[in-house]
Amino acid sequence: MAITLNHTIINARDNVLSAQFYERIFGFTFIQEWGHFAVLKVNDTLTFDFLSKERFSKQHYAFKVSEKEFDEIYERVKEDNIVYGSDPYDRENMKINHHNGGRGVYFSDPDGHILEIITKDYVLD
Repeated sequence: MAITLNHTIINARDNVLSAQFYERIFGFTFIQEWGHFAVLKVNDTLTFDFLSKERFSKQHYAFKVSEKEFDEIYERVKEDNIVYGSDPYDRENMKINHHNGGRGVYFSDPDGHILEIITKDYVLD
């Protein structure tokens, strides 16, 4: 059996509002509140378990998506008037990138976590 990541905890100011944001933008499924967590199904093997906290470090989450999924997510980002950019250090230029023959874009969730969607893997030499 291949090792898979089962779940990860994402700190948020409001666990349910954050789970609902990811559900709306990415099309993931908000399952339920479970104890301290708001559980979001990302795919068949992974959940994001949002935990409400007052203070936390901002993280980076990158998602490889199909061309169709990119179009759908990117359209929802624009519909929600979310500021986005082509580079992790320029997330406000309202452009996408075309690295490695694909497309990519960066934006932040309501808690300041940096989100990235890409259609091609990075090429590491």
